[in-house]
Amino acid sequence: MDRLQNTVRPYAWGSTTAIPRLLGVEPTGEPQAEMWMGAHPGAPSRTARGPLTEIIDEAPEKELGAAAVAKFGPRLPFLLKILAAGAPLSLQVHPNLEQAREGYEDEERREIPVGAPHRNYKDANHKPELICALTEFDGLCGFRAPDEAADLLAALDVDSLKPYVDLLHAHPEEAALREVLTALLSADRDEMAHTVTEAAAACTRLGGAYTPYADIAHHYPGDPGVIAAMLLNYVRLQPGEALFLGAGVPHAYLNGLGVEIMANSDNVLRCGLTPKHVDVPELLRIVRFEASDPGVLRPEAAPDGEEVYATPIDEFRLSRYVLPDGAASHDLTLTTPQILLCTAGSVRAGEHVLAPGESVFVPAGEQAGVSGAGSVFRATVVA
Repeated sequence: MDRLQNTVRPYAWGSTTAIPRLLGVEPTGEPQAEMWMGAHPGAPSRTARGPLTEIIDEAPEKELGAAAVAKFGPRLPFLLKILAAGAPLSLQVHPNLEQAREGYEDEERREIPVGAPHRNYKDANHKPELICALTEFDGLCGFRAPDEAADLLAALDVDSLKPYVDLLHAHPEEAALREVLTALLSADRDEMAHTVTEAAAACTRLGGAYTPYADIAHHYPGDPGVIAAMLLNYVRLQPGEALFLGAGVPHAYLNGLGVEIMANSDNVLRCGLTPKHVDVPELLRIVRFEASDPGVLRPEAAPDGEEVYATPIDEFRLSRYVLPDGAASHDLTLTTPQILLCTAGSVRAGEHVLAPGESVFVPAGEQAGVSGAGSVFRATVVA
């Protein structure tokens, strides 16, 4: 079992206080957005044995287990994070596995450099993800019903939004959502910036359910993603609740601290709320234009105290243990690799005592027990 030393990524949208507060350290004044745990080549966790990437490369079956290697290849197929949003992230969507392979192969054929700002596919993998709230956590997830989105826009009483309201009322669900998102992202930038400014002022004036969109517009003035955000479900997670983001589902995280886990991929297509490249034709190929409930997940308790966040994919499995003071030790030994992350209290994992924000990597088959008083998240795979 290896104690992990993890990299904190200083993206501009990160909170300046949330991760330091969790770790019990003084803020630096700089944004601290994500702490990565795993073997992603962009920022692999470090251990006393060396970087986790090198440890796995040297003996993949020993570290990951034969079943995981057979199913996913000689790599850790997930990335675990602590995510701290102090400002809205970009409105985005991820491809399914077939779309990712097609897009990656196409861009490889066209010899678009992987680091090019207009490249969509950095790899050939899909990127399903799960976010579990540690604090109240605000986000956008999936499309509202078109009539509901039309009513939200109409109440702003902005003349230039009325054509979108009419489109939302006039067409079947999929066609209405597709036409409006296409029109928003294809509109004249100066005209759309004026519309967004008017809509933002109306959101500020109305308050209530419009407050999140006023805040989004404050961070991204004039961005068409402000209006696109109003097509989506707004959701506030309470601590312990989660969202699963499958392929094609537009989403954005707005504010809060959470544990995030995802398949090991960098494939993101952006819809707005960003200065980065927005490839409208490719985006429209990927987005699932269907209204849906955001589907808030609550963990399912097993007899041994494990609380599992059920998802329909195998690259990751996230669960947690909430350990009361004096609880008996739990045996967590598996034939698959694990990362254990403490988020509250003090937890003993093997010979390591973990404070909030500290984590360990457990190789496949290695005996792993947890005890103490606190909360620990367990990330593994289904193999």
